[in-house]
Amino acid sequence: METDRQKTINPEPRPPTPGSQPPAAECRRKSVAFATLGCKVNQYESSSLAEMFRARGYRVVDFKEKADVYVINTCTVTNLGDRKSRQFIRRATRTNPDGLVVVTGCYSQVSPGEVLEIPGVDLVTGTGDRARIVDLVEKLEKGRKINAVRESGQFTEYQELPAVASTGRVRAFLKIQEGCDNFCSYCIIPYARGPLRSRDTGMILEEARQLAAAGYREIVLTGIHTGAYGKDKGGGTVLAALLGKLAEIRGLARIRLSSVEPMDITGELISMLARGSPFCPHLHIPLQSGDDAILAAMRRGYRADDFRKLVAEVREKISDVSVTTDVIVGFPGEGDDHFANTYNLIRELEFSALHVFKFSPRKGTPAAGFPGRVPPEVKEERSNRLIALGKELSARFASRYLGRDVEVLTEECVDGKPGMMRGFTANYLPVAFRGEPGLRGEFAVVRTEKLSGGMLTGRIIKVK
Repeated sequence: METDRQKTINPEPRPPTPGSQPPAAECRRKSVAFATLGCKVNQYESSSLAEMFRARGYRVVDFKEKADVYVINTCTVTNLGDRKSRQFIRRATRTNPDGLVVVTGCYSQVSPGEVLEIPGVDLVTGTGDRARIVDLVEKLEKGRKINAVRESGQFTEYQELPAVASTGRVRAFLKIQEGCDNFCSYCIIPYARGPLRSRDTGMILEEARQLAAAGYREIVLTGIHTGAYGKDKGGGTVLAALLGKLAEIRGLARIRLSSVEPMDITGELISMLARGSPFCPHLHIPLQSGDDAILAAMRRGYRADDFRKLVAEVREKISDVSVTTDVIVGFPGEGDDHFANTYNLIRELEFSALHVFKFSPRKGTPAAGFPGRVPPEVKEERSNRLIALGKELSARFASRYLGRDVEVLTEECVDGKPGMMRGFTANYLPVAFRGEPGLRGEFAVVRTEKLSGGMLTGRIIKVK
């Protein structure tokens, strides 16, 4: 699962032409605002929900504005996610006490009663039946609390949501599956998302065609357990086969994978990625721990040496590949020697980026009751050490590309630096260069000259 977990994203409202005022009829339309916490899947789903509200005549406004309906799409991966979700609920009730407050997502799925007791909440839905949200809102009366959450074990089919194919962005997320059957001992997500359900291949390809037609140059395949795509279907429906079909779609210049579990990276998948364009040479492979005892307690299903051999094979066969990872510190029972094994393996494997998470016990998971809790100050110290190591390794990887010509997909202006644009290489290196906003969505060949703060900077050689 993708790990950008504490980002708050609002689906972009479609503003009137600069300098104009919306017509009176527009002002009278009901409005809806979104706050999204958590992973890329949540971001994808919020954008789809926004399209559903638009189709029913609602205006999508910024979450800071007064709205008729507030939708908070929650995260529960950590205690911090729960806390931030509650903060956004309270913010909505302060902004408009008369507005309807709808809470959806993982936190509401696993703790619906707790969420419904929060003052101001009117409707709680979970991670299933999202297609009913607008209908439920239309029938909702302020002050009448409704719990519309179903048990996640009842989810048996992938639920299609409206495709989002506006022209406002360069890179799009494309959800290909839902749910997870792994049940790692620390993870609440299988309880929040239910069992593995793979999306129909035809629906994925159709949405990819829509995205290409709308001008997106890169798609990122995402899901709760992305690498397990097709395992519930059989008959040759696997991730590598899906990639082969996506590669045939005209206009898709880049296809990127989000997080893929190590046990799902097959020789077939590696060979497909090794073909090169349009596949991005970038794999995010969660490690979680570099110690065999801790990995066993986590129920990860591999040993440190298995991971080491996998990374070696990936680097041998995929040119210029970037390998990034996740790691958890402070898992119950993690002593100094266990942590040292993790630290040393990460240093040895030289990941190009490292996401560090402090263990957060989730009620209902086996690890929540494990003995050997690590003190908060020890978790903090270990986290800081790994964050520092991650920055060192990221700089080391990026420095290999100093003085080289790299192809960058231009995405946005650099905040506070007029005339500067930035984007990413295929292997996910951030690069900034002098250019105009008109380059957004274009591929620029940039000769890199400097590395500062984790960002390569350079000058344009040509625009492709």
